[in-house]
Amino acid sequence: QVQLVESGGGLVQAGGSLRLACAASGRTFRSYTMGWFRQAPGKEREFVLAISWSGGSTDYADSVKGRFTISRDNAKNTVYLQMNSLKPEDTAVYYCAATRVVLTTTPHLYNYWGQGTQVTVSS
Repeated sequence: QVQLVESGGGLVQAGGSLRLACAASGRTFRSYTMGWFRQAPGKEREFVLAISWSGGSTDYADSVKGRFTISRDNAKNTVYLQMNSLKPEDTAVYYCAATRVVLTTTPHLYNYWGQGTQVTVSS
């Protein structure tokens, strides 16, 4: 069982930056692929980034390449999402999730989800 708690969301102007964190409970955190997803009002939940259990491999959605970075600290049971050059279309609730599937972008393959944190980018 893994429990996930996101933090770091908020309101930022376009072009600004935010750093989200996702703290995980449990001693098996380092065995999970971790992903970030987002859901805007009226839209389906979409993949943003994922990182392998070791941190050695990552996958990004095209819409965030060059702007967002994912990282993890297994000693702290925490995964991070650094968001730079934010755009109004990045406005959404951001969720972190955990899976034992290797670096997948498919939401239904993630077993554990946080409660989400709101990111709002003003123009």
